Amino acid sequence: MNYFITGGAGFIGSSIADNLAEDPKNKITIYDNMSTGYEEFLSGLKKRENVKIIIGDLLDEQKLNESIKGSEFVFHLAANADIRFGLQHPRKDLEQNTIATLDVLEAMRLSDIKKIAFSSTGPVYGEPSVFPTPEDCPFPVQTSLYATSKLAGEGLISSYCEGFGFTGYIFRFVSILGQRYTHGHVYDFCKQLMNNPDELTILGNGKQRKSYLHISDCINAIKTIIDKSTEKVNIYNLGTDEYCEVNQSVSWICEYLGLKPELIYTGGDRGWIGDNPFVFLDCAKLKNLGWSAKLSIKESILDTVRFLDNNKWVYDRR
Repeated sequence: MNYFITGGAGFIGSSIADNLAEDPKNKITIYDNMSTGYEEFLSGLKKRENVKIIIGDLLDEQKLNESIKGSEFVFHLAANADIRFGLQHPRKDLEQNTIATLDVLEAMRLSDIKKIAFSSTGPVYGEPSVFPTPEDCPFPVQTSLYATSKLAGEGLISSYCEGFGFTGYIFRFVSILGQRYTHGHVYDFCKQLMNNPDELTILGNGKQRKSYLHISDCINAIKTIIDKSTEKVNIYNLGTDEYCEVNQSVSWICEYLGLKPELIYTGGDRGWIGDNPFVFLDCAKLKNLGWSAKLSIKESILDTVRFLDNNKWVYDRR
């Protein structure tokens, strides 16, 4: 199969590219503008004859249209993932997430490519009334520009599936953890503790409940869905059967690092405007395909801390 991976230098994108490139019969084109991608994540891929790396922006329609030719399956993973600071640059989510998705779909249509896998997000459910939250939960009012832009991307993909005979795989992730993780609460806490091991600021009251999934389980889930799901539009939650409080996560991180910092809370039941105080997705639909997570949330968090502790260079890039 000839794969085209947008955001292929990022955390999830490079991990999927590594997995696909292990089969020499696959050909992989990575397309990334390197705004948040890392050259280091591509070091192994650069040595493979079946991988091509293109530095380009999805909003550059001409370059995108030329680069995607010959592909058969698109993994659209490129996005602005800055949920917390989205209100500081509202247009960025529209451009990098929604319009960029339209550009990808149009490039696919022009090159007669019919299959797309899309990284959506659990926050599209806003603050639901049902936990764990299933895929068919009624959508409440949206709470973040990031989730709104992702939901718009879902709608565009569904429309192209209906109108142009595409097949879409839409993944509503919880937060993904593990090797190559470079943004989010574990990153923020570890960076704080590296700079000042005696003090840690926690947004909100620390009682926010979140679910997480390890990157290896995430990739296995994606492959399972693509191999076994047969709908025109395949929408799946990706998560685990557990969640943890932020305070639990803090305790695991500090225990691993051998630190006992003073904890300073900013107050309130959420970390920022648009933060969801409880994220817990129902993954029964995915499990019915025969998939199950291998790593617990605690194991996923500790593996992430281990990566960050051994790769402190990532702190200098953001």
